[in-house]
Amino acid sequence: MKSSELRQSFLSYFESKQHQIVESSSLIPGNDPTLLFTNAGMVQFKDVFLGEDQRPYTRATSSQRCVRAGGKHNDLENVGYTARHHTFFEMLGNFSFGDYFKKEAITYAWEFLTVVLKLPKEKLLVTVYADDDEAFDFWHDMIGVPKEKIIRIGDNKGGRFQSDNFWAMGDTGPCGPCSEVFYDHGEHIWGGPPGSPEEDGDRFIEIWNVVFMQFNRSADGTMAPLPKPSVDTGMGLERIAAILQGVHSNYEIDLFQNLIKAAAKLVGTDDLSAQSLRVIADHIRSCSFMIVDGVIPSNEGRGYVLRRIIRRAVRHGNKLGQKGVFFHKLVEALDLEMGDAYPELRKLKDRVASILLKEEEQFAKTLDQGMKILEEAISQLGDKKIIPGETVFKLYDTFGFPADLTNDVARENNLEIDEAGFEVAMDAQRARARSASNFSMDMSGSVTLDSVTEFTGYDNLAGQCEVETILVDGVSVDSIEAGQFAAVVLKSTPFYGESGGQVGDKGWLRGAGAFKVANTTKQAKAHLHQGELKEGRLSVGDVLTGEVDRTMRMATTLNHSATHLMHEALRRILGDHVTQKGSLVDPERLRFDFSHFEGVTAVEIEQIEDMVNEQIRLNRPVETDIMDVESAKEKGAMALFGEKYDSEVRVLTMGADYSIELCGGTHVKRTGDIGLFKIITESGIAAGVRRIEALTGKAAIDSTRHTESLLSNVAGLVKGNKENAFDKVVALNEHARSLQKELDLLKGKMAALAGADLASQAVAIEGGKLLVAQVEVADPKELRDLLDELKSSLESAVILLAAVNDGKVSLIAGVTKELTKKVKAGDLIKMVAPLVDGKGGGRPDMAQAGGNNPDGLSGALALVPDWVAERV
Repeated sequence: MKSSELRQSFLSYFESKQHQIVESSSLIPGNDPTLLFTNAGMVQFKDVFLGEDQRPYTRATSSQRCVRAGGKHNDLENVGYTARHHTFFEMLGNFSFGDYFKKEAITYAWEFLTVVLKLPKEKLLVTVYADDDEAFDFWHDMIGVPKEKIIRIGDNKGGRFQSDNFWAMGDTGPCGPCSEVFYDHGEHIWGGPPGSPEEDGDRFIEIWNVVFMQFNRSADGTMAPLPKPSVDTGMGLERIAAILQGVHSNYEIDLFQNLIKAAAKLVGTDDLSAQSLRVIADHIRSCSFMIVDGVIPSNEGRGYVLRRIIRRAVRHGNKLGQKGVFFHKLVEALDLEMGDAYPELRKLKDRVASILLKEEEQFAKTLDQGMKILEEAISQLGDKKIIPGETVFKLYDTFGFPADLTNDVARENNLEIDEAGFEVAMDAQRARARSASNFSMDMSGSVTLDSVTEFTGYDNLAGQCEVETILVDGVSVDSIEAGQFAAVVLKSTPFYGESGGQVGDKGWLRGAGAFKVANTTKQAKAHLHQGELKEGRLSVGDVLTGEVDRTMRMATTLNHSATHLMHEALRRILGDHVTQKGSLVDPERLRFDFSHFEGVTAVEIEQIEDMVNEQIRLNRPVETDIMDVESAKEKGAMALFGEKYDSEVRVLTMGADYSIELCGGTHVKRTGDIGLFKIITESGIAAGVRRIEALTGKAAIDSTRHTESLLSNVAGLVKGNKENAFDKVVALNEHARSLQKELDLLKGKMAALAGADLASQAVAIEGGKLLVAQVEVADPKELRDLLDELKSSLESAVILLAAVNDGKVSLIAGVTKELTKKVKAGDLIKMVAPLVDGKGGGRPDMAQAGGNNPDGLSGALALVPDWVAERV
């Protein structure tokens, strides 16, 4: 049964049992902020189980897409190395909200498995919570499962009701025993039944978990019966598909095999058993559906998890020899497999591919260089087995290598990473970031301020100010001495307090003392001037002269005014759906977040820049008016995100009604004061939210000059000028490609010659030939290519090749199909590798290993002929 048929069969069965088929919810949980991603079928029904949501049905069934790749539930590091771990999987489930309970749930599970799917009853066994006699009796008396195949699991996790067979929604709330169904793969596979010391083996695999929510646990641990007991079940689609299709690994089912074949074609490999192909096939599913549900690659939260997974997939493609972009092309293959079941994927597949391509291109710029740094670090370890935390941090900080990606490479080389050292380096970076940021003060103990500070800074950047309140660590004091940090509240001030996206002013308060203002914030209607008294004494009642940092304020003002012009340009060019979602205006640049469903194109970027710069060149006056809110609305004023407005508001009009917005920030007198506007980045930061960063004034001019300087430098390198530099670079790139093709061709010919020479050294054995040799190759890929050449030319052979580079031993063994029944490449490698202080393994036809003791190599190779002779 195909995976698609299995999914539909499950839903149709429960629909026939009066269950409402409910579509899969988003991977972003809509009702549970504690979860990074939806990780189980019951997540979308959580409020129903809690009684906080009423549905028109009391029975439901679904095929829920799930991700476990971040936070508490994280399977990322195991993906590709085990048979059943995935970042993305589908959970088949049926649910009862106070309708049926244990009897029906057990009946449905057994009937679907044994009647619909026709699984042999003798292959199934079940577990129940040790005290759940009711479930035990249903399984034995009603279903007929032999007692010896019903296993009671007690409190095996350190406390009452702490068991693999007792489920809880949290420390308090709905909970209850559960019953799991296991499939026995047979005695030929190692492992024991659940509850035994060998339960972690692969013989007995859990395929279905039926949770009986029958208690409500209070804070004191009391377990009160629920008035309406409910049922929550889950069965992994991939696991049950593997069983039905007669394979042991989930990656061997039809869904994965088609993706693996597509990935193999894209990266250019014929080895469909490569672990890296499994990683890529798994990751295209999670990445694509994350993007479908609105996640965009970023450096935080869900976006960072997505970025990690994309980069892990790209690195595994690189490991297989693919140096160009490829991952995004797998979206088409995924659509063929899952587009019918999830039409939202088919609808958005072009957008998904586009986002993946951009992320691939970005990472490709640093992947090769980062891998060289990592490989060099590994080569210098000697006998050490741990990659230093500083190296892991450098790869993360400089080349965008997540620590788990470095850990992947380490594991492939039988190494570990210094996770503690990495965290120390990360903490040091956070400390540096904090110290480099604006001055801030702990105001957690602040008194409530009733002060109303009059802001005089729209037209004046200096003025007389009287000290009304002084706060030290949130406590009101009468005075401070030199060297103390404080927050000073003035009756009037020219300092703008941080609000509406505009940063607070810096400067000086001078009088009896000299107070350096590092930041100005607001608490209610009071302005807090935060900083340090550099000299003298400062007391409540002192009259000071406030001096705002003029350069900082003017640069900030240019960026704030340009933000308004750009906001209007975005609405006119992209559509009225554009609304501001956040902003940051400081002296360096402007940052603007806005609602939009797709990336802004290069053409649209140019149109936005042109429209804003046209308003700047027109040099029209910027007008401000104070009016009531209703009058402002009638004038067509638009409120900015995050700003709170009183009954009377400040209306800013720019460019003869080009832009009309409510804003309390500081602005230029005329649009021409902005000088120049230049967008430098555009990106997605969340589902349906884009971000633009731009420069104005001198910063925009400096950026343009820098770009011209770079172009001139490139032109010089290619012996051209700024006008023909592009054509010169294209020609140079084509020439490099041509040379690379020639180089690859020569390498292939050299490998063939080397292979022919080595083939002549093979000796006869029973059923074929044996070749054992130490060779000179540049890297493991050349070693694999040479092995493939020899297997082809020798036809029936056992081959062991070894190479030494930088004090490291590389081993590879190959056995042609005719001889794998007698000699297995993995066994050969396991015999030889320890003799060079290494470990390794692989398949019967091909296996690899690395070692740290070149001195032991000649002796190890000498043992191979006798070892092989004993087996053939």
